[in-house]
Amino acid sequence: MSWFKKILPKIYTKEKKEVPEGVWMQCPDCSAVLYRRELERLFSVCPKCSHHFRISARARLDTFLDSVERKELGQEIEPEDKLKFRDSKKYKERISAAQKSTGEKEALIVIEGLLHGLPVVAAAFEFDFIGGSMSAGVGKRFVIAAQAALSEKKPFICFSLSGGARMQEGIFFLFQMAKTATVLTHLAEAAVPFISVLLNPTMGGVSASFASLGDVIIAEPKALIGFSGPRVIEQTIRQTLPAGFQRSEFLLEHGAVDMIVDRRQMREVIAEVLAKLQKKDVVRAEKATEK
Repeated sequence: MSWFKKILPKIYTKEKKEVPEGVWMQCPDCSAVLYRRELERLFSVCPKCSHHFRISARARLDTFLDSVERKELGQEIEPEDKLKFRDSKKYKERISAAQKSTGEKEALIVIEGLLHGLPVVAAAFEFDFIGGSMSAGVGKRFVIAAQAALSEKKPFICFSLSGGARMQEGIFFLFQMAKTATVLTHLAEAAVPFISVLLNPTMGGVSASFASLGDVIIAEPKALIGFSGPRVIEQTIRQTLPAGFQRSEFLLEHGAVDMIVDRRQMREVIAEVLAKLQKKDVVRAEKATEK
């Protein structure tokens, strides 16, 4: 067959170019294929169905706060393995792995800054850090944030995104529920606003403590919010739960949250709420930021 191949015309084919990994993303709700950079420009909200993708704590605070006059608080605080806990892996190893993968020292990031020109203290949970679980370190950072807000009479905003307790810390986690609730009473007594923003998911001891104690409680669309998951509840009470149970829309209907706000309007809505609570004027974005 070699002579036959020689008389055939040569066929040239172009090499197939591979698309770099991570350039495109698929929406889990509507299956639309989305260009990552365009999605990031839209605050990681699907333009087709408005599905809210999960974003990092720093990305959230970066898009929420004005780009000027920022100061991070409590960044030196790290988790402590007081119980020398070990399950399938040592707790110290889990901490090291989380710190390496996220670049963060703990699951809560706190930054002082401006929101449309209004001085605020903002905190956000990093879910990729052991599920955004609340530890003694998270409790310390939360208290530092609340005390900074109290001493300077600045509103405090917390974006909760957590699976609940960090079980590796045992009773030391339970202390944080009382600690965070107590410091919020001081804010209330001083008439300093605390805005609690519930994200998908906000569960366990976080939802059962400070996340439910906001002067105004806001949720993103379709966020899962509760103490135990719906499957656990169904198995316990042996009943089928209503459609949308524990989702933000269900909680809004039953009075557990005050409003549901799309991430793309979060800055403007919270700035307006704070301006009304403090009887101040909101500075428009073009004046408050350099962007």
